Amino acid sequence: MKNQESPSKPPQSAKGYVLEAIEILVIAVAIAFGIRTFVAEARYIPSGSMLPTLKIDDRLMVEKLTYHFRSPERGDVVVFNPTDRLKQQNFHDAFIKRVIGTPGDKIEVKEGKVFVNDQPLNESYILEPPNRTWPVITVPPDQYFVMGDNRNSSYDSRFWGTVPRDRIIGKAGFRFWPLNCLGEIKDCPAK
Repeated sequence: MKNQESPSKPPQSAKGYVLEAIEILVIAVAIAFGIRTFVAEARYIPSGSMLPTLKIDDRLMVEKLTYHFRSPERGDVVVFNPTDRLKQQNFHDAFIKRVIGTPGDKIEVKEGKVFVNDQPLNESYILEPPNRTWPVITVPPDQYFVMGDNRNSSYDSRFWGTVPRDRIIGKAGFRFWPLNCLGEIKDCPAK
């Protein structure tokens, strides 16, 4: 009986390795693009408007799935693209603020407090109480009233209006830098 050897694969050429590497790279880029577009993306904090909750240069993940299943809620920290009014003022980068008013809410700032539907908002997360009075506004349908936690140093809905729902990118879900603040978005000790 003849010894049967299994046929061996011919050695792969350099061209085959290059094509395989390109295929792997294309798949990796497609997966990364899909995750960034539909699931989550990393962002950094460029200003002090969200102090003390978020500090300059904090890094966080913005998750994009939650708002496909529910609407943003009061207290959520959201990232959004500039509104038309902000674009007219030459703003192009995304903003991060806290949702204060949802569609139909009546918002007013007086006596150093924010009132939502005539009730003072309990805001343990702010740097200091607002030092200016703002007139009553009613949040339009499919819009959100947002404010920075650093109430006296935040360019927010008080100045340029509400944020349309379709401009909201996602919810600030997880801080990954600095390491001593790793975890959910909340106040963090000084760096």
